[in-house]
Amino acid sequence: MTHTLGAPAVAKPAASRSVPRLLLAGGITAGPLFLGAGLIQGLTRDGFDFTRNALSQLSLGALGWIQVTVFLLTGVLATAGAAGMRQVLRGAPGETWAPRLIGVFGASFLLAGFFAPDPGAGFPAGAPQAPAGTLSTHGAVHMAAAMTGFLALCAAFLVLARYFAAHGRRGWSLVSRLVPVGVLAGFAASSASVAAFTAGAGLGLLWLTALSARLARPMPTAQR
Repeated sequence: MTHTLGAPAVAKPAASRSVPRLLLAGGITAGPLFLGAGLIQGLTRDGFDFTRNALSQLSLGALGWIQVTVFLLTGVLATAGAAGMRQVLRGAPGETWAPRLIGVFGASFLLAGFFAPDPGAGFPAGAPQAPAGTLSTHGAVHMAAAMTGFLALCAAFLVLARYFAAHGRRGWSLVSRLVPVGVLAGFAASSASVAAFTAGAGLGLLWLTALSARLARPMPTAQR
């Protein structure tokens, strides 16, 4: 009778398992923080209209420092979520690009926090309005950061769709492919409706929350 001896399985320390979850909590929190803070401010600040003004314009005016802080916190939280994803996805499809793209998304919020958008559509009240179709330098940087960040987020969702498909999670994979369509459709309609832009951005932020929460839990064996 022969016996095959192998190295005993070594369980991961609880502390090492908790670190990715703690970091992914940043990705879970980023979207609700940004959207919740924007909703509260939009309902309470004079002159702000969700049908005419983007949430980023809350960075303007005497209370603009609140939204600037929200931008920076959101960027830090999303970047932490990217670090958590890097650890969770190690050795799996998407391990390289999903965290990098989410990291770009987080960096875009940091940049947008430092470069304020231009006044417009009556907000902030009493501020001089730039002629239609013109952008200041800081306004152009803010817009470029936002577009780059959300394009990176959409690309990250497509990369993560492969991860979920590889684990047999077809529903998660399908929605991760559909959400970028909704985000880009909202952005494409922004010239006709600012609310469409807000809806598209909100969809992307909330799906980041959902994916981060899903990745924080162990992935069952793929269903064949």
